[in-house]
Parts: sequence; C-alpha cells; structure tokens
Amino acid sequence: MQQVFNNIKGDRLIWAIAALLAIFSFLPVYSAASNLVNIGGGNTFSYFIKHFMHLFLGFSIMYGVHKVPYRYFRGISMVMIPIVLVLLVVTILQGTTIEGANASRWIRIPFVNMSFQTSTLASVVIMMYVARYMSKIKDKKLSFKESILPLWIPVFLILILILPSNLSTTALIFLMVITLVFLGGYPIRYLLAMLGVGLIALLLFITVMKAFPNLMDDRLDTWESRIENFFDGGDSEGDYQIERAKIAIASGKIIGLGPGGSKQKNFLPQSSSDFIFAIIIEEYGLVGGLFLMVMYMWLLFRIVIVAQKSDTIFGKLLVLGVGIPIIFQAIINMAVAVELFPVTGQTLPLISSGGTSIWMTCLAIGIILSVSAKREEIKEKENEEGNEQNPLEILSETI
Repeated sequence: MQQVFNNIKGDRLIWAIAALLAIFSFLPVYSAASNLVNIGGGNTFSYFIKHFMHLFLGFSIMYGVHKVPYRYFRGISMVMIPIVLVLLVVTILQGTTIEGANASRWIRIPFVNMSFQTSTLASVVIMMYVARYMSKIKDKKLSFKESILPLWIPVFLILILILPSNLSTTALIFLMVITLVFLGGYPIRYLLAMLGVGLIALLLFITVMKAFPNLMDDRLDTWESRIENFFDGGDSEGDYQIERAKIAIASGKIIGLGPGGSKQKNFLPQSSSDFIFAIIIEEYGLVGGLFLMVMYMWLLFRIVIVAQKSDTIFGKLLVLGVGIPIIFQAIINMAVAVELFPVTGQTLPLISSGGTSIWMTCLAIGIILSVSAKREEIKEKENEEGNEQNPLEILSETI
C-alpha cells in the first residue's frame, strides 16, 4: 500500500477531494439501501459492498489513467470515437424496458451480471476529442466548412444516438461541447450557427416522434410531463419525487436527523442515486449540504488551477473539457432536488450509487491528474537543473 501512495502523482488536493467525497458517500448510500432492499430484495450490507466495489474499481481506474502521459489522449480519443459509436448503436438495438418504459441506456456486459451506460463513456470521449481538435486549430484561420466534418459530424452522430433514450445527457454534452469550443477560441458566429443547428435538429426530432409515437414508446411523453410539471405543477411521478425530496430537505433543518435517520428514503424513488442529495440534507441537514457544495466548488477551483498551469493548449482544454462536466452534473443534481431544475436523472458524482457514473467520473479525474502530473514532472526537472547550476553560481559570485 505504501508503494501505491509513493507512486501517486498529480494534484494532491484533487486526490483528497475525491477521497473525501467517496468516503462520505458510504453513509447516505448505506442508509438509502433499505429502499433498494424493499424494491430488489437482498440486504443493505450487500448494497454497501457493491458500492465499495464500484468505488474501488473507480479509484483503480483513476490511478491507472493518471499514470498515462496526457499527450496519449490525443490518439486515444481518435480511436475511441468509432468504438463509442458502435457501442451506442448496440445499446439502442439491445434496448431494454423497465416497468413498461423505454430504458435503452445500458448495455449488458457478457459473462458478468453487470450493465454499462454507454452515454457516460461517450461524454468523456467526445470532450477529449473536441479538446484535441481545438488545440490543433488554435491560432489558425478557420472556415466554418472546414470544421464541420472533423469537429461537428462526430459530435452530432453521438448526440443523435444518445437523444432517443436520454434527453438530459444529450443536452448536457452539447452544452459542454459548446462551452469547450468557446474556451478554445472557436469563432462566435460559427458557434451561434451550431446552436441554431442543434435547436433545429431537436425540433425536427420531436416532430418526427410526434408523427410516429410508437418509435420511442413513452419517452417523449415523459420529457413533456417533466417540463410541464416543473412550470405548472401536476400529479405525475416526477412531481411526486420532487415533493418527497422537498419534504426530506425541510425535515433536515440545520443539523439533520442523523445518519440513517431519513424517513423519506422509504418513499422517494431513486433515493440512492438521482435524489441522494435530498437524503443527505435530511440526515445531515444544511451542514451536510453545504459540505458537499464546498467540496465541488473546491474541486472546480483545483481543476481551473491545473488547467491554468498546464504547459500546452491541449492540456488546458482537456482538463476543462472533462472536469467542468463533473461540476455541472453535480449542480444539476442538487438543483433538481430543490426544484430549481426539471427532473433529469443526473447522478451526484462520486456520491450516488451506480457503477458507470462512478467509473467515468474517476476516469475524468484520472485524466486531470495526468495533466497535473506532467506539470509536476516538468517542475522537478527544472529544480534538478537549478540544483546542478547552483555550485557554478556560487563560484561565480565568489570570484
């Protein structure tokens, strides 16, 4: 174990933040597991062990990825784009139905009793790819036509394949891509044009789905009801979830009901994943909620620091591309729980149960740490060179 700690590189504070969030997650996940037992059977300790294994594998991914020189992610993103496209197509074809609703977001992994949400992998890969492209064209005069094939076609292909089953993830990825290309210096007029194209494509998709409602089962109705209930209120499952979440938050007050004291976990669907923030506030009060907010803002601060200190444009954009979505996803999850945003199904990074979310968050953090580790390596070399020159400097000063 000591050997592992000695080999840890990169920003130590990011390691600490990730570890604190992971350790804290055990308490609310274990508490909310009683609801999972009522739904799926088993016992609470088995869900605790399952969450531990997800985190263990996630941190193993983080450790392994952070040892990879970040320049390799240029080529990896190119290789992974066609692989992700194939996985998304297979996911759609393999699509499952949960309680009568379309839930074709997961792909079953052969030979093991596990499923994997391919859209989360796609989100990390596409941000790596966009960072590579934007660093490649930096300071070059670019025409709109030249960027369509290498940049926007892969982005829209991935978004089109994710959209039928997951509107919120599609919107989040598109927003993050727009943010990254803006930070990368993409011309504003071209950016506005792509925003228009994205909006037109979404309206066209909705029109087709309304014309042929059997193509997507009830997903379009679900989207409409969630948005309508957010603005007008209603009597749907989404409204029920929000009401239960607000009851949980109101019950928590300042210091909460204590670990395991949540009552709404027995009534709130997805209490260990999508709505775990409400359970945390119910059990740990405003103090627990503020702790999480501070952790994520601290993580954002360190991400910006690592990006600012990176020695290449690709490193800067890569860190921002895979790092900002983590914070944005956390904000969305917390905003949904307090009814500042429609129900989306976005998990709370490193806190919510669920293997895919944890693994892909750890993958993204590992990439950030890889960039940070390279900066440390350069700094160490500079220090070594400085130490080698010190005797000469002392001699010259003596003479």
